[in-house]
Amino acid sequence: MRFKRLDLNLLVALDILLTERNVSRAADKLCLSQSATSGALARLREYFGDDLLVQVGRKMVLTPRAQALAPKVRAVLMQIDGAIIQPPEFDPATVERTIRILASDYVAIAVLYEAIREIRRKAPKLTIVIDPPQENPAQALSHGDIDLLAMPEVYLAEDHPSERYFEDDYVVVTCAENPLYRDGITREEFFEAPHVSMRFTSHTPSFEAWFLKNSGSERKVAVQAGSFTAVPFLLVGTRNIALLQSRLARVFAAMMPLRVLTSPIDIPPLVEHLQWHAFSEGDDCLNWVRQEILAIRPA
Repeated sequence: MRFKRLDLNLLVALDILLTERNVSRAADKLCLSQSATSGALARLREYFGDDLLVQVGRKMVLTPRAQALAPKVRAVLMQIDGAIIQPPEFDPATVERTIRILASDYVAIAVLYEAIREIRRKAPKLTIVIDPPQENPAQALSHGDIDLLAMPEVYLAEDHPSERYFEDDYVVVTCAENPLYRDGITREEFFEAPHVSMRFTSHTPSFEAWFLKNSGSERKVAVQAGSFTAVPFLLVGTRNIALLQSRLARVFAAMMPLRVLTSPIDIPPLVEHLQWHAFSEGDDCLNWVRQEILAIRPA
């Protein structure tokens, strides 16, 4: 089928080519031969009057025109999927599908696990995949790489709906055998102590790390972990401290020899939001999953 001389089948090829930036990998995803995929790229270049992908060294990069096209092409395909391809009836008991949620291990441990347990009870053929936060969470949602995003507002995508999920306060955690801070910790001691910090990626810090940096406060980071679940193990047997969400701190303190202290610094509560793509609002299955998640959340 053609629209204004463009073979609409080429839109899928264009989306995958611009995402993969590699003809061989795109061919694998399209289930086409490499020569057929190269032919599709040639036709796309002719139609748009642009190279779209150019070889720079050993890799291919998007031209400015391709960079502008990429999000628009993905949005069109997602809109088609949501408006036309989705099945007309939804039954949790029989639906077979995978839902991808981008959320930290903190969110999964503190809140999300209860909702997933209930969702799986009602929809036993549904698969839930929890993806860890990445370099650009908002882009992952906008590109349709994930179905739901559970993160603080600062990391959300623009122009997509969201709802407040839950709120949590911060506390300081240290080893229960640490001889320091038995009567609490002062602001001065907080900034002098060796910290265990959490960072998702090189460009995606945890909210508390982002807040401290943007407020001009410098702490002494002794160890930087790649997940929240690693933090308590890096506290036990040391004089390290960590600034953690209170719900997570309580879970860790119930399992390991840790001491939870009132935070001496003025840090706002962490407010997590649940976000979904604007074009997915007609997706009955995703709407149901979202409602189930929001139904089981802290007051």
